[in-house]
Amino acid sequence: MTTAFPHEVRPPALAPLGERDPGRVRAARPADAAALYALSEPFMRSGALRRRSRRLYELTADQFLVAEDADGTPEGCVALRTYPDEPAAVLHNFCVRADRQRRGVGSRLLAALLSEAAARPASGVFAATTGGGRSFLRAGFRETDASAAPRPWAAALDPARGSRIFVRDLPFLEDEPFPPNRPEYADDRA
Repeated sequence: MTTAFPHEVRPPALAPLGERDPGRVRAARPADAAALYALSEPFMRSGALRRRSRRLYELTADQFLVAEDADGTPEGCVALRTYPDEPAAVLHNFCVRADRQRRGVGSRLLAALLSEAAARPASGVFAATTGGGRSFLRAGFRETDASAAPRPWAAALDPARGSRIFVRDLPFLEDEPFPPNRPEYADDRA
């Protein structure tokens, strides 16, 4: 499962502060499956994400977080998969609509996912990307290899894609990027 930004999509310049993302992040629902697929499809088309069926999004919607704008329109998504017999979790399918990139949506999604992961019995969060990985590095991830990653996920990685592997150790410390107890990264789930 590879996570990346499509190479063909060029994000717009950084938005002025007044245009930063005012939306929210929430847990996806089964009814969001079509939106998850629509958000992911440009990334699959570009090769940044592996091709997945709409049905797979229906079956795995409960793994996703969705970023919405103030009107409730989906702007991005990311999924967190845990494995019962593995100490670490995997971040995958990290997508932000091209017109919403560089506006804080991805940072908000990533922070919410890390907060969710910290609440689970996971020692870390792994991610793979065919891109540069700057978003992961800014969020406290470090580059690694797949040897410590959950075995089923590591075995499914396609070496031909040339993905870089990143890990974010848990639990968080107060001075780390995106600590889960900071209110600006909270979502609306109770």
